[in-house]
Amino acid sequence: MKKLVIAYSGGLDTSYCAVSLSKEYDVHAVSVNTGGFSNDEIKNIESNAYKMGVSTYKNIDAIATYYQKVIKYLTFGNVLKNSTYPLSVSAERIIQAIEIVEYAKSIDAEYIAHGSTGAGNDQVRFDMIFQTLAPNIKIITPIRDGKLTRQQEIDYLKENGIDMSWEKAKYSVNKGLWGTSVGGEETLTSQQPLPESAYPSQLEKEGEEKVILTFKKGEFIALNGAINLPQKNIELLNELASAFAIGRDIHVGDTIVGIKGRVGFEAAASLIIIKAHHLLEKHTLTKWQLQHKEYLASFYGMHLHEGQYLDPVMRDMEAFLQSSQEQVSGDVFITLKPYHFSLDGIDSKHDLMNAKFGSYGEENKGWTADEAKGFIKILGNQNKIYQQINK
Repeated sequence: MKKLVIAYSGGLDTSYCAVSLSKEYDVHAVSVNTGGFSNDEIKNIESNAYKMGVSTYKNIDAIATYYQKVIKYLTFGNVLKNSTYPLSVSAERIIQAIEIVEYAKSIDAEYIAHGSTGAGNDQVRFDMIFQTLAPNIKIITPIRDGKLTRQQEIDYLKENGIDMSWEKAKYSVNKGLWGTSVGGEETLTSQQPLPESAYPSQLEKEGEEKVILTFKKGEFIALNGAINLPQKNIELLNELASAFAIGRDIHVGDTIVGIKGRVGFEAAASLIIIKAHHLLEKHTLTKWQLQHKEYLASFYGMHLHEGQYLDPVMRDMEAFLQSSQEQVSGDVFITLKPYHFSLDGIDSKHDLMNAKFGSYGEENKGWTADEAKGFIKILGNQNKIYQQINK
C-alpha cells in the first residue's frame, strides 16, 4: 500500500479521512501542537488515531517554531487584522502545514491528506504550502471532494465500527498559543453576539491587578520581572489575564475564497502584548518608522492570513520589522480589570520623550521663539502659495 500522511486533529472530519483512506493507503497520522494540546489530549488523540486504522501517529511540538517564525513578527508589526483580530488560528495553520509536509517528505510519503471542506480558508493554506514545498506529493481531500455532510461522515464511521460520540458541540473552539477562535450559530449571522458561556475562559477575578511586561528589542522577555522564553511568557500572561475574561471580541473579515466571514475569539495574551508593544514603540521609534511599519505590517498580516507565507516578500518584510526593533526595549505597566485592561505607561532608556529636549505644550529647550517662527513660516509655504494662486 502506498504511504500517505494525514493532518490529524482527532475530530470528525479527520477521523473520517483516516478510516476511509486506511482502506487504500498506509496511513500515517500527524498532529502539530502550536499551543492547543495538553499532554492528556495528545494521548487521547493518539489512542483514537489507532482506532481509525492508521499505521503510526506522531505529535510534533511546534510551539517554539510557531513563535520564532510567526508570532515574533506579528508582535513586531502589532498585527491586528481589520484592527481587531490577532490572526490566532490562521497564523498557526501555516506552521502546521509546513511541519506536516516536511514530515511527509522525511518518510517518503507519496500522498498527503487533510480534512478541510471546500468553503473555508484552511484548504487554501494547506494546499498552497503542500504543493509549494512538495510538488510531487499528491494532495487528497475526501471531505472537499465528496462534498460530505456531517451526518454522512457519522453514518460511515458507525458502519465501520467507529461508534464514538460525534455529537456536534454547540460551539467550535480552536485553541492555540496566540489565541482561541470560537464559532457558533450566532457568528453565522451579522447581528447576534456570542453569549458569555461560549467563551472558554469565564470571569474568575474582580478588582484590579498590576502587571509589568518587559521587552528587549521587541521581544517579550519577562513578566513581572521573571525572565523566561517569550512563548512561555505568553502562556503565563494568558493564565493571568484569562481570569479577568480579557480579550473577547468578534472579527469580521474577507475570506480567501471571496466571502465575508465572522468569528468570535478570545486572545487575552496576544491583545495585551500587541497593545503594550505598540505603546513602547510610540515612545522609542521615530514618526517615520511608525508610519512605514504600520502599512508593511498590514501587508504582512494579510499575506500570512491568505497562505502566502512562503513568498520571499515575507522574508523582506520580516527583515524590516526585525530591524525596526533595535531600540524597542523597556518595561510596560498594565492594569488588568474584569473584561478589559489599561496601559498605564512605560519605562525605557530609549524613550524619545526625554525631558531635556523640552516638555510638549509646556517648555521649549531646543530652539528659540524666532527659530520657531521661521520654521512655521517655511513649513507653511507650499499651502500658502497654493491657496494664493488657486483662490
